Amino acid sequence: MATKKLTFEEQIARLEAIVRQLEQGEAPLEESLRLFEEGAALLRGCTQMLDKAEQKVTKLRQGSDGKPVEELFAQEEA
Repeated sequence: MATKKLTFEEQIARLEAIVRQLEQGEAPLEESLRLFEEGAALLRGCTQMLDKAEQKVTKLRQGSDGKPVEELFAQEEA
């Protein structure tokens, strides 16, 4: 895959294409392994992006019982 940073949507589209190729079962073993490794890397990247996005929209506050409670993070005005 190219070295440019792919967007989340581009990574998902590539991951879907890889899954389709692997499901067809027509690629040689070496190519299938390469596709699997690429897909695993894309999945890790997507998971990291989702984790970062979740951290931006969720904050913790102390609840009445003293335990942390998640709430949506209000967007700051620029």
